[in-house]
Amino acid sequence: MTIIAVVLAALAALLHVYIWVLESYRWTEPATRKTFGISEADAEITRPLAYNQGFYNLFLAIVTAVGLLLLGGNHDVGTALALAGTASMLAAALVLVTHDRSKARAAVTQGLFPALAVVFLLIQL
Repeated sequence: MTIIAVVLAALAALLHVYIWVLESYRWTEPATRKTFGISEADAEITRPLAYNQGFYNLFLAIVTAVGLLLLGGNHDVGTALALAGTASMLAAALVLVTHDRSKARAAVTQGLFPALAVVFLLIQL
């Protein structure tokens, strides 16, 4: 079960690194605006907020990745960090969908790998 948990958590971390790139560096690009459903004018106004939010996603990915790296040497600490990162990703997805039901697709995209990772990380305890 550990290999499944590692793969899912790694995919979650990689997805959140990608979200970091989109939010922090490509926010005003047409493809990114289309992905997030935001106008050019709104993208310019919200750029500082998106930049900051992107780094939150990066930090969650880093916590998860460090946890995965530690799984072999210090299993308990690695699991705790991987769970902290992926559970926070999942919580953010839940906040997104409970705040705005029209964001359900984005919440599933953002939260599916973390949700599965949390399940398999807990199973392998």
